[in-house]
Amino acid sequence: MDDLNNESLFGIIPFCKIGVGLYIHIPFCKQACHYCDFHFSTSLKKKDEMVLAIANELKLRKSEFGNEIVETIYFGGGTPSVLQVADLRFLVETVYENYSVIENPEITIEANPDDLTEERIIEFSQTKINRLSIGIQSFFEDDLKLMNRAHNSEEAKKCLAIATNYFDNISLDLIYGIPGMSNDIWKKNIEIALSFGIPHISSYALTVEPKTALHKLIQTGKIEKPNDDIAQEHFSILVEQLEANDFIHYELSNFGKENYFSKNNSSYWLGKKYIGIGPSAHSYNGISRSWNVSNNSLYIKALQENQLPNEEEILTITDRYNEYIMTGLRTIWGVSLDKIEKDFGIIYTDYLMKQVQKFLNDDLVFIDENVLKPTKKGKFLTDGIASDLFYLNLE
Repeated sequence: MDDLNNESLFGIIPFCKIGVGLYIHIPFCKQACHYCDFHFSTSLKKKDEMVLAIANELKLRKSEFGNEIVETIYFGGGTPSVLQVADLRFLVETVYENYSVIENPEITIEANPDDLTEERIIEFSQTKINRLSIGIQSFFEDDLKLMNRAHNSEEAKKCLAIATNYFDNISLDLIYGIPGMSNDIWKKNIEIALSFGIPHISSYALTVEPKTALHKLIQTGKIEKPNDDIAQEHFSILVEQLEANDFIHYELSNFGKENYFSKNNSSYWLGKKYIGIGPSAHSYNGISRSWNVSNNSLYIKALQENQLPNEEEILTITDRYNEYIMTGLRTIWGVSLDKIEKDFGIIYTDYLMKQVQKFLNDDLVFIDENVLKPTKKGKFLTDGIASDLFYLNLE
C-alpha cells in the first residue's frame, strides 16, 4: 500500500489521515441474490436519471472534502458492471472535474462474471478503472443456484482467465458456510481461486439477513440453515490455505498479497474520511455519519431539485469508541490502548481492560506492544468479542 509503511501494516495503527475516499453506490442488479439485503433495483428504467443524479450529488458535495485529496474511488452496489462503460467514464470524469485526486488513485468497480465478457473487460481496462472486485462467490453450480446468482461456474472461470490478461489488481469474493458445502468442496473453491494468481480475496460466511429470500426459504424448510460450526471449519481452512500461499490476513474477511490490500476498505478500518454517493450510501467525517435515502425515485427527485436526500447523526464519544473497537479488532493493526486513552480517556481504557480480561484468559486475544489483537483461535469470534467490549449507556 502506497500510503502505509511496513511498520503500520504489522504494528502500530497510523494516526495520520492522508487522503480521503469516495464510494459510489450503483443501485441496480440483473436479479436478486437470495442472501442480499443491500439496496438495489432489478429495473434499469431509471438508469440514465440515476447516473445524472449521482453526478449532481458529486458536484453538490465537493466542498465537504475542502483541501483534502481523493485517494480511492469505489463503485459498489448493487452491480456497477450493469452500467455502460460510458456511464462509468462520465462519473469518473465528474469526480476529476470537482475534486482533487492523487496521481494514481485506486479506482475499483464491483462486477459479476456474467457482465465480464472479453469486450467489456477490455473496455474497462481502457478507462481509469484499475481494480476489479469480482463477485464469484463459488465455482460450483449447486452453490450458485442456492444463492440465485446470475452467473454459472463456467462464466466464473472464463472471466477470471480473461481479466488477468488486462488487470493486475483483481479481488474476488467467495462465500463459505453454504448449506451442503463440504470441506472438500470449500478447499477446491480456494484452490481454483488460487490457480488464477489473484492477489486479493474477500471471503464471508453466508449470513441470513431478515426480509431476504434466503430467510424465507429457511423458514419454510426449503433450504437448511447455515451451521456455525461448519462455517468456523471453513474459516480455518481458508486462513490456513491462503496464508500458506503468501496472503496476508489483514482484516477478518480480507486477504491480500503484499502491496495488494484494498486501499478503499483499509481507509474505512483506519478511520479515514469518506463520502458515500448514491441511494443508501453512508458517509463519515470523524465526528458525524450521514446516509442517503434508500429509495431510487426519492433520491433522483431530490437531486433533480439540487437537494441532498440524507440524514445525519453526530457521533458521541461512545459511538466513536465502539466503532474503533469493532474495526480495529478485525484488522492486523489491532486496537491501540494508547489511542484509547488519548482519544477517549482513562474511563474507557479501564473499562476495556476489565471487559477484555476473560478473553485474554481464554487465549482469544493478546496484547503486544500495547496493541490488542485477536489470537488465531479468536479471529473467527472477533465480532462477538468486540460487542462484549462495547461501552453502553455511558452518556
